[in-house]
Amino acid sequence: MHENIKSKLQGVNAINITPFGDDGAVDFPALGRNLDHLIAQGIEAIYPCGNTGEYYSLTCEEAKDVAEFAIRHVAGRAAVIVGIGHDANTAAQLALHAARCGADGLMLHQPAHPFQSERGMLAYYREVAAATALPLVLYVRHGSVTAGMLKEAAAIPQVIAVKYAVNHLPSFAKAVHLIGDDLVWICGTAESWAPFFFAAGAVGFTSGMVNVDAGRSLAMLQALREGRYKDAMRIWEEVRPFEELREQNGSGNNVSVVKNAMAQLGLGSSAVRPPSAPLTQADHERVAAVLRSWGLL
Repeated sequence: MHENIKSKLQGVNAINITPFGDDGAVDFPALGRNLDHLIAQGIEAIYPCGNTGEYYSLTCEEAKDVAEFAIRHVAGRAAVIVGIGHDANTAAQLALHAARCGADGLMLHQPAHPFQSERGMLAYYREVAAATALPLVLYVRHGSVTAGMLKEAAAIPQVIAVKYAVNHLPSFAKAVHLIGDDLVWICGTAESWAPFFFAAGAVGFTSGMVNVDAGRSLAMLQALREGRYKDAMRIWEEVRPFEELREQNGSGNNVSVVKNAMAQLGLGSSAVRPPSAPLTQADHERVAAVLRSWGLL
């Protein structure tokens, strides 16, 4: 069960952007162009309403509209894994909506709640999973999600993968060792960490950079699959300046850098919503320098 979708998660998991128009509303024609661009580059798994998609700046109705549009527009050309979250009831309703629209799977954001316990998180996972038969990717962003807790979560039939976004490799390796390959293990912190997570058991990684340049992401994946770690690290060195720019200000520039680069390449608007902010002129120039070094600008 779910083997086809699991195979597509074992690669580059593209977290697409949500483009905004001059009026601040979601620009659906631009979203369609973004999705087409990713598919044309060879991406097989696309995640509308992820963090690079500024999920928490969208209203629930906007999130539903983005998910529905993406599913309809992709039309089976890639797997569409819809990001869902907020309180358990809202996440369950978003899951039901995504299923009705024909999503291939769901990514459950870790709640943005200050008080989280293991028993509470397991209850959250189970309540959302009970609302859907779709395969579920758990998005782990906090070290409080332990290997033991993930082992219990892995018993939920809908749970097929973990997007692990805590850059603590011993904890990740412990979870992989304890649970094994019943789950698809995805490095959730993109190309910067992918080579190291692969060494600890990951078989895929997420990427926001693919919105700008999927070629390097896919080349890194191929090198890691084939055990060509020197080649993977050469690509890592090329993408490191871009990812370091995204990590500035406590990762506050994460989406802004991606959208700024897309705008410089004619791939979309640089508009972001608060609490993200447009880049300064100095950072704009730094992005331009990276794009020139890649031969794109």
